[in-house]
Amino acid sequence: MPASLRATLRRWLPGTLGGRTALLLLAGLMLVQGLGLTIHALDRVDLQREVQAREIMARAFGAWRAVVLAPPERRALLLLDAEPQPGLNFELSTVPAVRPGMPPPSAETMRLFHLDLMLASFARRRGPDLLLPPRIGRGRPAEKPGERAAEDRPYGPLRDGAGGRPGSEEPPGARPPLADPGPPPHLRPAEMRMAGLGHPGGFLASLRLADGPWLNLRVELPPPRPWHSPTFLIAFVLMTVAAAGLILWAVSRLTRPVRLLAAAAERLGRDVNAPPLPERGPSEVTIAARAFNLMAERIRRFVSDRTQMLAAIGHDLRTPITRLRLRAEFMDDDEQRRKMLADLDEMEAMVTATLAFGRDDAATEPAGPLDLAALCRTVLDEAADARPEAEPQDFAYEGPDRLTVRARPVALKRAVANLVNNALAYAGDVRIRLAPARPDGRGRGTVVRLAIEDSGPGVPEEELEGVFQPFRRLEGSRNRETGGTGLGLPIARNILRAHGGDVVLRNRAEGGLRAEVTLPA
Repeated sequence: MPASLRATLRRWLPGTLGGRTALLLLAGLMLVQGLGLTIHALDRVDLQREVQAREIMARAFGAWRAVVLAPPERRALLLLDAEPQPGLNFELSTVPAVRPGMPPPSAETMRLFHLDLMLASFARRRGPDLLLPPRIGRGRPAEKPGERAAEDRPYGPLRDGAGGRPGSEEPPGARPPLADPGPPPHLRPAEMRMAGLGHPGGFLASLRLADGPWLNLRVELPPPRPWHSPTFLIAFVLMTVAAAGLILWAVSRLTRPVRLLAAAAERLGRDVNAPPLPERGPSEVTIAARAFNLMAERIRRFVSDRTQMLAAIGHDLRTPITRLRLRAEFMDDDEQRRKMLADLDEMEAMVTATLAFGRDDAATEPAGPLDLAALCRTVLDEAADARPEAEPQDFAYEGPDRLTVRARPVALKRAVANLVNNALAYAGDVRIRLAPARPDGRGRGTVVRLAIEDSGPGVPEEELEGVFQPFRRLEGSRNRETGGTGLGLPIARNILRAHGGDVVLRNRAEGGLRAEVTLPA
C-alpha cells in the first residue's frame, strides 16, 4: 500500500476501536442495502414494463375504437385532440407505415404486448385479411418444395375448435382457441400489418379501416426507470439510520470492556493498590479481567516483597553504622574521627535515600485535591529559607494563584522539591512556571504543565534521559563539589509517573536547563 494512501486512511479513519468497527459495519450495511434495493428495483423493471405495455395497448385500442366510430370528416380532428400518451404515436394516413420486407416484431415484443394472442384472435376471424410476419405463428414448418411454412403464411378462415382438425387451415399444434371472443365485428380492422423497430419494447402497426384509410401506430416503451420511486431514498435513509443506531449501540456495548480494561490499567499504573477489575460479562471479557487481576496481584506481591526486603536491608545496615559511629567517638585523633563520622553520615544518607527510592512511599499515600500553585510557592519559600545567602530574585514563580489537581500531597511536594533543589544545586537560581490545564493533544484528556528552569550549565543532549537512571551523576557538565547520591531525579520521575504524569529535561536556548512536568488535571 502506498505511503500516501496509508496517510490518508490514518487521517480519515477514527482513532478508536469502536469507531473503526462501527464505520466498517456501517459501510458494509450500506453496501448490502444498496445492492438489495438495486436488485429489488431491477426486479420491478419487468413489472413496470408489463404495466406500461398494458396501458399503451389500452390507449391504442381506445384510439382505434374512437377512429372507427367517428365520422370520416372528424377522424383527424379527433386524433389531434387526443391526450398524448408516452410511448404511443398514431396518425391517420392513406398508406400503411408497415411495408413489405420490414422485420417482424421480436419474440420479446410479442410476449410483452401479447401480440401473439391478438394476432391469433384476429386470424380466426379475419383470415386472409391479416398479414403475419415470418416466424410469428406457431404452425409446422414447410414439408414440400415450394410450400410455405405454416408459420409464414397467413391463416385462412379459422373455425372454433382444436387446431389441425379436418377442414381447418389452422396448422397442427397451434394455440387452442381463445375463450375471449375478441373485439366485436364492427371494431375489427379490415387488414392488420405489424413490424418491429429493431429493438425490444417497440413495434409498428398499421390498421386499415373499412373505408380505406390506415391508422398507423408507433409503440415504443419509455426507458425503464428503476430508481424513479419517491419511497426509495426515504426507505434507504430510514433503514440506514435505524441500523446505524443499532450498530453504534452494539459496538459501544461490545467495546466497553476494552475501555474498562484500559482504565483499570491506567489506574494500576498510578496506584498499585487500585481496586480489582470486575469479573463479569461474556466469557472472553471474564477471562481477560481475571488475567488482569492476577497480574495486578502479582505486581502488588512483588512490590510488597521488595519493600520488606529493603526494610530488612536498611535495618541490618543501620546497626553496624551505629556501632561504627559509637566507636569513632572514642578515637583520639580528632581529624580521623571527623572524617570517619563524615563518611558514616554519607553512608547513612545513601542508605536512607536508597530505601526511600525502593519503598516508593508515594504508592501508599492516599490521593486528594491539592492546590498545586500553593505547593509550588511553599517549596520555593522553604528553599529560600534554607539558603539565606541567596538573593530573592533567584526564586521566582509564574502562574495562577490557585490550581487544584488530584494528587498525593507529600509525594508530589517531594518530587517538586527534588527538581527545585537540583536546579539550585547546579545553577543557584530557579524559576517555576505553572500553566492551566489544557488538552494534551493525544486524546488522553487535559494535563497541567509545570516547568522548573535554571540558568546553569545544562546537560549534554545525549545525557538528558540518562540522568534519570539511579545513581547516575554527571562529571563534566555538573560541579562535583555539589555531592548528591544521584537519586533525586529518579525519585521525582517515579513519583510523577505514579500520578499518571511524567518529567523530561530539555536544554534552554538561552542557557540552562528546563524540567518539564506534566500531571493529569
